[in-house]
Amino acid sequence: MQDVEAVVLVGGKGTRLRPLTLSAPKPMLPTAGVPFLAHLLSRIREAGIRRAVLGTSYLAETFEEHFGDGTALGLDLTYVTETEPLGTGGGIRNVAQKLSAEHVMIFNGDVLAGTDLRAVADTHRSSGADVTLHLVRVQNPRAFGCVPTDPSGRVLKFLEKTEDPPTDQINAGCYVFRREVIDTIPEGRPVSVERETFPDLLASGAHVQGHVDVAYWRDMGTPGDLVHGSADLVRGVAPSAALPGPTGEAMILDGAEVASDALVFGGSTIGRGARIGSGAKIEGSMLFDGAVVAAGAVVENSVIGAGAVVEEGASVRDTVVGDRAVIGAHCELRHNLRIWPDVTLPPHGIRFSPDV
Repeated sequence: MQDVEAVVLVGGKGTRLRPLTLSAPKPMLPTAGVPFLAHLLSRIREAGIRRAVLGTSYLAETFEEHFGDGTALGLDLTYVTETEPLGTGGGIRNVAQKLSAEHVMIFNGDVLAGTDLRAVADTHRSSGADVTLHLVRVQNPRAFGCVPTDPSGRVLKFLEKTEDPPTDQINAGCYVFRREVIDTIPEGRPVSVERETFPDLLASGAHVQGHVDVAYWRDMGTPGDLVHGSADLVRGVAPSAALPGPTGEAMILDGAEVASDALVFGGSTIGRGARIGSGAKIEGSMLFDGAVVAAGAVVENSVIGAGAVVEEGASVRDTVVGDRAVIGAHCELRHNLRIWPDVTLPPHGIRFSPDV
């Protein structure tokens, strides 16, 4: 893989994950005990790629503050910041001056996958393609970029979020470009690879190849996907070399206190200094550092932000609780609710069932 460099696009604002992304970019959210981006960078390193460029924008400084020059990861990291949003294609073009390898493997920074990256690169080289797209098969391709291919794997069309998809193969957010192809992307303006670059390449007769596999894949753009992706990492369903502990039913980080009769399972992560009270139940959830779940409370498939408190007997399901928020005793939160940071709900303040 010495002829391959990586580019990771991490400039998005992550609006679908608010309020979690008010204080951190989406790729830096704690996921199975470490920033989500650490899992992707570990896969890049394991594939044998040693140099990566991060295309940043929103809260750009947080990436370099955490990862530095990449030495601790076994990588050489370079950072390029967009001063204005440039889209996926514009973001790739914006880092072009930092690239020198013959081939460039590009990643969307919000995808959790178990793809064999060496195999993707091998497909790219052996086919002689200008660009190779990693494709996965999904049950409902309408929400994604649909990519039909011929029997040899050559891409025929790129259909972004069509209502009548001709195939179940979708764009998985990982591409390999020949370096010189990147220079054909217009510079200094927003460009979408999905809506402009790929269709234009196909129209010009360029060779765009598909690499299809059935490895683990999840877009981490929504709270539900973030929670389930983190649980899959903790349980070992999704692969990562960046986990801070062994896989299992729960990841309990340093300094966390869990009562002996509390139940913590389903791939839950309990952050540093968090506290779980007697009889509490935590299932398939993420508790950030310093979060508190009091006695008898239930948290299922939810995110509890840093320093947030779920008081005694409260029930939190399919909900995001922002940093330092307080969920009063015996409240019931359901149905994808989002509680903003520093909000305090009084005891019994929200309920979906009659008080008893």
